[in-house]
Amino acid sequence: MKNLIAAALMLLPLLVVNGVQAQSLKGSPTSIENQYRAAHSYGYTFVKSSGSVRGLVNSGRLVRVNTDSHLVLHDVSFPYVVPGAKVFLDRLSVQYHRACGEKLTVTSLLRPKDRQPANSAAKSVHPAGMAIDLRVPRERKCHSWLEKTLLALEKDRVLDVTRERRPPHYHVAVFVERYEVRLARMSGSQRQWHGQSYVVRRGDTLSGISIRTGVRVAQLRLVNGLRSNLIKVGQKLRLPDENAVASNAGGADRLASNEMTYRVNRGDTLWDIAIRYGTSVQHLRRTNGRINDRLKIGQVLKISKG
Repeated sequence: MKNLIAAALMLLPLLVVNGVQAQSLKGSPTSIENQYRAAHSYGYTFVKSSGSVRGLVNSGRLVRVNTDSHLVLHDVSFPYVVPGAKVFLDRLSVQYHRACGEKLTVTSLLRPKDRQPANSAAKSVHPAGMAIDLRVPRERKCHSWLEKTLLALEKDRVLDVTRERRPPHYHVAVFVERYEVRLARMSGSQRQWHGQSYVVRRGDTLSGISIRTGVRVAQLRLVNGLRSNLIKVGQKLRLPDENAVASNAGGADRLASNEMTYRVNRGDTLWDIAIRYGTSVQHLRRTNGRINDRLKIGQVLKISKG
């Protein structure tokens, strides 16, 4: 009996870990809602029909994904995504190819609303171009590598992954701002552009410009009067000088290595702020005395890691 109890206790951690992984791959109405709200906070366009795609590609809001030496597209009708999602896919496919010796297979990218399958969620982010469907690999080592990698990135809150059964695939929604911040931290490179201006180029995102210039997204939105993260090719963005960045006029200001304040701007929601600074709505509420969802313009929030 003692031996049986000991064996059961040894198996318990493994069962718990497997249970967590399975749960994180099941998806939920909450995860779909989170993806949908993130797409709106980024200012993405939900494409209604195939006739709208070309204009978004020409403006740089969507970019093309091509088959290459690391990646293959299988029956993908609209091979387009938002620029940040393409960066993610490019990096993942290279890593997958190196680890597994085969190409990563993509089965779906952008899907206009009028081309969504009957079983798709009403708030699917495929029409926004931030979702990627990946075929489940047949080889065990490749299956294991891909699943562990996606789960690790989900744990870092840079994506949301669900394993779908019909047909078998991984649905991956990329939280682009968080992913770009993660890349910036990995590279450790950042150039200060304070007091200058920046002309938006094809493929740029507001969070990418933030990383490149060292000016926070909230400050970029504030000084340029932007109500969302949507920008256009050729648009000239004003960058505040260092004194403006350090002031409390608006946006986020660093108090310590892990704490900042944020002054609420028009149109802000707790979800937007949580997404932008890599925290959660629940943590914002705890840090700020359990505030409710109705924010006031000018209201100052504390932001800390957690």
